[in-house]
Amino acid sequence: MASRRDRVDQRQRLSAATWSVLAERGLPGLTLRAVAERAGCTTGMVLHTFADKQALLVHARELLHQRTGQRADALQAAAETPGTALRAVLFQAAAPTTERQEEARVWVGFLAASLADPVLAELHRGYNRRFVDRVRGLVAAVRPDWPAADCSSTATGLVALVEGLNTLTAVDPATYSGAAQRAALDAALARLGPAAAGHPSG
Repeated sequence: MASRRDRVDQRQRLSAATWSVLAERGLPGLTLRAVAERAGCTTGMVLHTFADKQALLVHARELLHQRTGQRADALQAAAETPGTALRAVLFQAAAPTTERQEEARVWVGFLAASLADPVLAELHRGYNRRFVDRVRGLVAAVRPDWPAADCSSTATGLVALVEGLNTLTAVDPATYSGAAQRAALDAALARLGPAAAGHPSG
């Protein structure tokens, strides 16, 4: 019987293989066989960890959330002011680099798949709402003089802007370049006043 450590190592290896396949082939190419080949194991071993294709998809969506969430946590913790924290969190969610563009393509793939899969849709909604909640809290910290409704609507608009840029850059990175994304976010943040000013991170 495999030890707990062996099971953890196996899951980590399969997680790395899952993300590698996602980044290279997109959601349509994420199959049990592809993950097994990338991990150097059998499909039986994959099925021992993930009961079926949907379980693998759920795990992949969780991986994406973990990657972005951990990055945002670190940037927010390191920020000196609420304004720099808000800027850093928003810019880390944008896709100005090749790595972030890979994440954007994966995110768009999950969004499309969610339209026909209620399990993925629930995950997608939940993770997006957590992001909105994070941004809402930061907006409120930047503008404590604003009523809650204004903070909420501003956070929704900022998240919609970032995710819209991610969706568009996934298919047209020339038009929605890193510079174009920064300019769009700068313009949106300027509406919050001087407290949100500063240099973008990432």
